[in-house]
Amino acid sequence: MAKNFGNNLKRERIAAGLTQAELAAMVGVKQQQLSQWECDKVEPTLSNVVALLKALHVGMEDLVDDL
Repeated sequence: MAKNFGNNLKRERIAAGLTQAELAAMVGVKQQQLSQWECDKVEPTLSNVVALLKALHVGMEDLVDDL
């Protein structure tokens, strides 16, 4: 995934008015995992990306720059 995924995820999370803990609970992961995604330390699985898209009500193009 593009290095901007984490920045895009953080931008969309903040735009949705959610904390890391709130979004993590919606997706079914720990807050620390979400933090690692936002810092581009770890890439989420495809199923986690789908869960993020649903939770944030955004499209793939909003999180991934290289489409």
